[in-house]
Amino acid sequence: MRRSDREISDRPGLEEILCRTKTCHIAMIDGDWPYIVPLNYGYRFLDENTLELYFHSAKEGKKLDVIKANSKVGFAISNEGEPVEAELPCNLGYYYFSIIGFGEAIIIEDPEEKCEILSVIVKHQRGMDVVFTPQQAETVCVFKIVSDNFTGKRKQKPAG
Repeated sequence: MRRSDREISDRPGLEEILCRTKTCHIAMIDGDWPYIVPLNYGYRFLDENTLELYFHSAKEGKKLDVIKANSKVGFAISNEGEPVEAELPCNLGYYYFSIIGFGEAIIIEDPEEKCEILSVIVKHQRGMDVVFTPQQAETVCVFKIVSDNFTGKRKQKPAG
């Protein structure tokens, strides 16, 4: 990372970003072209170095076709804060926080794991504890991105 003064590598800092954001952009490789899609997500840390991001979607479509052809993905989670005020136009920008990374997308087939992941997604998105049945989980596709290659970054507004 070029701006190491903005890097967030501690788990509480990363958790704060994940808790405050609701959309993850997933970048995939579709033949010779990139394919990017924004999705709502849930997450869990498996340990200090492994993050799992969870998603649900329709059971068919381009996104799943691309993942089945090449499971390597990139992802970006970000939030724009308020604008940075500056006298010079080249110093304009936003205060922000983000996590970017790379990983492997894995489509989940096990009904119990699908139910568990759907519960994690709803908890993150809406703060609700919901238990899903296998019949409900069967109606959607559930997949996860497993990543041990991610980093957080923040440009904070100065105090005062």
